[in-house]
Amino acid sequence: MGRERRMSMLLVCLILAGALAACALSAARTGGPHAAPSAGPVPEDYVDLRTVAPTPPAPQPGPDGSAGSFTVDCGRNEEGHYNQDNLVVSPGLRGGAHHTHAYVGNLSTDAASTDGSLASAPTTCRGGDRSTYYWPVLRRTDRPATEAHETAAGHGNAGQILQPVKVRLEFRGNPAGKVVAMPRFLRALTGDAVAFTARTDEAVRAHWGCSSLPDRSTRRYPRCPEGDRLTRTLVFPSCWNGIDTRATGHTHLRFPAANGVCPGDTFAVPELRLGLEYEALPDGVPIALDSFPEQRHSPRTDHAMFVNVMTESRMAQLVDCLNDSRHCHT
Repeated sequence: MGRERRMSMLLVCLILAGALAACALSAARTGGPHAAPSAGPVPEDYVDLRTVAPTPPAPQPGPDGSAGSFTVDCGRNEEGHYNQDNLVVSPGLRGGAHHTHAYVGNLSTDAASTDGSLASAPTTCRGGDRSTYYWPVLRRTDRPATEAHETAAGHGNAGQILQPVKVRLEFRGNPAGKVVAMPRFLRALTGDAVAFTARTDEAVRAHWGCSSLPDRSTRRYPRCPEGDRLTRTLVFPSCWNGIDTRATGHTHLRFPAANGVCPGDTFAVPELRLGLEYEALPDGVPIALDSFPEQRHSPRTDHAMFVNVMTESRMAQLVDCLNDSRHCHT
């Protein structure tokens, strides 16, 4: 009888172990809140963009809307400004991002930056805009990292960093009304760096695409037609609470409704759109966004940050351009 009891207990343990393993595998595949860490990306993270339905068109500006645009030329990080800091999310913490960010604009930006140091630093932007714009790098994982900034991040982020061939910084108006000036030193964040393990997709703002299919986008890594450039577009929140330049949880900035209307306790400010383009890649080349280790390099974790360091006069020119429905360039 004792031997039969031991065999029964062993069988129960084996069944339980199998069930636990199946649960862990399911969590890792679905990206639930308790998903197990994985190297990633996985095949399900990629999609042929030609199979994705076109994106509904943006709302047309109403009679009171501000239909202008203002494009800022800040280069494409030819200076090699990279670090693992995040001034907007974790100021003062060296290496706080645990992955590498690429920058354009303010050349001094790191975890130790202050309003004063940003205001006096050199910039890559034409017209003297000292704002800082930055995002996590994209890597080609079938090639080794060779530069110091490529190997510094660690935390499972490996491969050759792909430098954009084009960086587009465009401010747009609001289709429902006029915009007001952003305050100087306003901090802004878009996207969700922990989207893979988050409970909802509410903060996901990733828009991946291909240059020949501008009417389509995806939250997955796109497989583009031969010769097409891969694109990333990140749109920032543009409804400001009228008081704070930074806030816990970044609640000082919110997104408007689909028709452009801001929540009643906020004011419409210029909407920043960050666009990145990369040289066409051979079919099937593996790519991976830098991320926290547990985020499995999910394309849904794409994000970007911005600190407004424009002078008041420069911001006034931008606002006038948008509200007058003009299209301006630096």
